Amino acid sequence: MFSYVLAFLVMLNPFALFVYVKNVREELPDGDYYRVLIKACIQSFVIYAIFAVTGGLLFTHIFRINFESFRIFGGIVLFSLGLIIIIQGRRSVITLKGTLDDIASEVAIPFIVGPGSITVSIIIGKDFPTPFDIGIIALAMIINFYIVYIMSVMRKRLLHDGARKNFDKKLGLYLRLNGFFIGSIGINMVVTGINNLYFL
Repeated sequence: MFSYVLAFLVMLNPFALFVYVKNVREELPDGDYYRVLIKACIQSFVIYAIFAVTGGLLFTHIFRINFESFRIFGGIVLFSLGLIIIIQGRRSVITLKGTLDDIASEVAIPFIVGPGSITVSIIIGKDFPTPFDIGIIALAMIINFYIVYIMSVMRKRLLHDGARKNFDKKLGLYLRLNGFFIGSIGINMVVTGINNLYFL
């Protein structure tokens, strides 16, 4: 169970999320910023829970798609994403127009909900019965939120602008390093999907 929570956290990537919501953190009051994060996490949790509970059914009976094909495709997307992160890095493109709900939706998709994390949520749903699958996802989402929250508090307590810039720069380096893990997970998903399709 712990390995599934960890794998899901790697996909959620709270450190990258902290970087992505930089302009939200800087432009909104603290209360609104945390409300946006909470709403985004709740919206994302609902999406993940739906895929965890109905993922296999949706693929096999409604869309008539072999789940292993989705696993392979998700692995390719993850590998591509990891490569882009390593080479280019990613910056926040979240706009601050609209209500807090609108901003939360922009944070949720695609910065929390992505193809890799959806795939992992479906795998969790296939490997664990309900409500254990929902509990695993909920635990990962709570940890994800608190990591971003703690990092936000830590950054705010840095007194000098130079220290804050150095903090952001180190996070940017971590983001690129994390690209290696994301790419590796993507390759593993492709290998697992091919193995399940043709050799099992």
